[in-house]
Amino acid sequence: MKDELIIEEAVRLVSEGVCVTLPVDGQSMLPFIIGGKESVILQKPAQPKVGDVVLAWCRDGRYVVHRIIGINGDAITLMGDGNLVGREYCSVGDIKARVSHVVDVKGRRHAIDTRWRQRAVRLWWYLRPIRRYLLFAWRLVKSE
Repeated sequence: MKDELIIEEAVRLVSEGVCVTLPVDGQSMLPFIIGGKESVILQKPAQPKVGDVVLAWCRDGRYVVHRIIGINGDAITLMGDGNLVGREYCSVGDIKARVSHVVDVKGRRHAIDTRWRQRAVRLWWYLRPIRRYLLFAWRLVKSE
């Protein structure tokens, strides 16, 4: 409940035009956002497009920070970069913020829409069939 109140306050501030830094939890956005270690900077959402990372209220009744993988009229399909198959669904109006930057453990800001990151995300998408193994190896390396 406490987390939801914090997110709702962040959503309120973003709707007023304030950029908000929000820590993220979970592993669903690996390897691009590391839950429990990194934060995201949220800003007011613009017209959504495929590839945007957004904070959205999903149909299953929870907030997620995931990437837009499909838009069909008002219907939005989201998927975490670290997810193998799971998808979430919302409407355009349920997108509460767009992620503009990731803040790493040293406090450095990294723009999320650089050409390098866009290429890496595209490659990661095509590697879905072997993502499970890549994530396993990544976790092994990072745990040492």
